[in-house]
Amino acid sequence: MFGWFCRFLFKIWGWKIQGEIPHHLAKKLYVVIPHTSNWDFPLGILLKFGFKMEVGFIAKSSLFKWPYAWFFRALGGIPVDRKKAHGFIDSVVNVIKSRERFTTSIAPEGTRSKVKKLKTGFYHIARLAEIPLVYVKFDWGNKVVDFAPPREVYATLEEELDFISKHFKNTVGKVPANTFGYPFNKESV
Repeated sequence: MFGWFCRFLFKIWGWKIQGEIPHHLAKKLYVVIPHTSNWDFPLGILLKFGFKMEVGFIAKSSLFKWPYAWFFRALGGIPVDRKKAHGFIDSVVNVIKSRERFTTSIAPEGTRSKVKKLKTGFYHIARLAEIPLVYVKFDWGNKVVDFAPPREVYATLEEELDFISKHFKNTVGKVPANTFGYPFNKESV
């Protein structure tokens, strides 16, 4: 019943899905771009429950304090201390390797504010854990959540970042001015 309600809200809100949700993969890392607003979280929750996505999320540790810690953990949250990037990568890789099934999501912008560079932990996690990346667009401009086909990490970090800049070109976040790569250059519009 709750899943039906989440799908209903997703549709009423005007959203649609493109691409395939890779339910068949036991382990994967969803990389969600852009992340410009707190509204990305409820959109993700509607996807998780409405479309039976077995997925958690990585979020700043300050969200996991009383009285909300239980709520975010129940939704699949994994707290991260953003000051300890390398230790975090190792601990997430260890969790992934210790489980038969593990899926989480990460927003490599690392904040809802405007950034010029993405954080690269997602790349290192996927490479070290030997799991595929699934790039997900939260395109508020077109009200589309787009799932790219799963992508094994064979490329160098620079090649992966180049792929990202091309893949997410012209994808607009809830707050357009905070969208990674915005303002778009004239050739991309």
